[in-house]
Amino acid sequence: MIGIIKQLFSATGPLALSIDGYSPRQPQIDMAVAVEDALKTSSQLVVEAGTGTGKTFAYLAPALKSKGKTIISTGSKALQEQLYHRDLPVLVKALGAAKKTALLKGRANYLCTYRLTQHVAHVPTDDPDVMHQLAMVAKFASETHTGDLADCIGIEEDAKVLPYVSSTADNCLGKECPDFQECYIRKARLKAGDADVVVINHHLFFADMAVKESGFAELMPNADAYIFDEAHQLSEIASDYFGETMSTKKLVDLINDLRAIYRAEIPDMLQLGKSLNKLETSVADLRLQFGVDSSRGDWREKLSNKLICSALHRVISDLEFVYQVLKHCLERSDKIEHPFERVLAFKGQLERVFDTAQTGFSYWYETTRRYLTINITPLNVSAKFALMMKESGAGFVFTSATLSVDNELTHFNASLGLKPKQSMMVDSPFDYENQALLCLPRYLPETHADNMPHAIVKLTLELIKSAKGRCFVLFTSYRMMHLVAEGLTTQMDYPVYMQGQMSKRIILEKFTRHGNAVLLGTASFWEGVDVRGSTLSCVIIDKLPFAAPDDPLLQARMQDCQMQGKDPFAHIQLPQAVIALKQGVGRLIRDNKDKGVLVICDNRLVTRQYGQVFLKSLPPMRRTRSLEDANTFLKHIN
Repeated sequence: MIGIIKQLFSATGPLALSIDGYSPRQPQIDMAVAVEDALKTSSQLVVEAGTGTGKTFAYLAPALKSKGKTIISTGSKALQEQLYHRDLPVLVKALGAAKKTALLKGRANYLCTYRLTQHVAHVPTDDPDVMHQLAMVAKFASETHTGDLADCIGIEEDAKVLPYVSSTADNCLGKECPDFQECYIRKARLKAGDADVVVINHHLFFADMAVKESGFAELMPNADAYIFDEAHQLSEIASDYFGETMSTKKLVDLINDLRAIYRAEIPDMLQLGKSLNKLETSVADLRLQFGVDSSRGDWREKLSNKLICSALHRVISDLEFVYQVLKHCLERSDKIEHPFERVLAFKGQLERVFDTAQTGFSYWYETTRRYLTINITPLNVSAKFALMMKESGAGFVFTSATLSVDNELTHFNASLGLKPKQSMMVDSPFDYENQALLCLPRYLPETHADNMPHAIVKLTLELIKSAKGRCFVLFTSYRMMHLVAEGLTTQMDYPVYMQGQMSKRIILEKFTRHGNAVLLGTASFWEGVDVRGSTLSCVIIDKLPFAAPDDPLLQARMQDCQMQGKDPFAHIQLPQAVIALKQGVGRLIRDNKDKGVLVICDNRLVTRQYGQVFLKSLPPMRRTRSLEDANTFLKHIN
């Protein structure tokens, strides 16, 4: 069989015959052979595959040739879409594979026709955006075959209408829904159950694990093999799903759902309307106890605040009142039963947030402008994940361009409790020595100095001029991004697009279409962004991406690490920052014809001993400390 895999990727194989510009790459072949072995022997494989290796084909081809069922999980919807709509069809055709394929997303991505009908009949708000978007989704509903809201033109990922036209696990009526037979999420799951290769994402994988643990029906079928791309994100996402979260946003959604039933079905039950208004007020009051700005912190500390405890008890008391009123409504409408159970579940959750005695968990909260979320998150998921792999008996492949720290995979393997049969690091085929230049500018202030934003503006203006726009400026904080944006926009000849002005997809489209623009972004632009060619010639990074030291989850993990006699900086902070930096750096060279300059504005790379760990983990670019060299390199890029 290994001979067959090698033949597929050879100069005379089916890929070369059917894909324009295909040429064999030894790193890609090595990876494909290792993946094929892991699938065949149901073992664990970890592969760091540098940008340009062609890792997608290296795992898809063995999956399409294997006998069993394979589930492929990605970190982002963008890669999920690309895999299913672009890469899989190319390979299925090239290999003549007779495999059934399916795309499965989380339920929030699918249209719920029942909720759409309900909200079109009784518009839930007087917000003109929601009303306009409801009309767009209603038109889409009459044309779609899949119900995938990503295909609905004009509805972005953060559209206000989405909670009204999709379902959650809480508000889905299941078999009791009048539209059950036509339900899009149900159809997508049935198709996935029948397919040989299913493309999902990490959030869905862990949601499924959590559902299995609670003894409910599975979202996804069991498979013979699981392949995780963008695997560097796994332990963080696993932590969220293995813990518990209480969100006032979900509570507000429940209030809205009950209000819709009240207005449409039982408008004479005035007591219900009053009880919902009372609960809505107490939920809003609870949020206000945390101040106006967004924040996050230690939940245990907040529980010692009497005003917050009182506000929380009022929410519980008002929820109890809604529960008592709903008891009298059960006979009046069959639509009450499901939200009645949700009210009961919420009461239990809210009472549990007072119990912070369990060890091995971080208790932390986060507020946005409108909502409060309380999280109980496990500090270590490795034992649980390792047990899940053992019980499944399947093969597991983990791959990403960024898994290693200081040329070792130890940190990644430990975070998930992996004991791989084989680990490999496959170098990128790109000629970084000639394609890229790394500049660590001299004479910069320290990262926290007051004049740092001014220094970055000055340096960035110079580089933008040399690069004729064509720059990404990546930040570790919104504050620095906004300060630099203020300084740049007044002195710029090129358009500046900043994260938050519009959706990520539209910003990237505008940046790429213009050809000489500048993009400013924080965390979400450090990874999963693929801009090829001369449209992007320079990536500037404001500082090393260490997590904020006051992050409550990080603090809890560091304390836990210290209790085990380990150095928290070396075991937690440094590896996380190295992998995040590698992601940001990976935006620059995406193709063997790309050329560009990477500028990192952080003296610590040179002045601190750990700077060497970062530098050794980056691709082998030529280095300079001279901004003049960087400008000269940029001026010579076409």
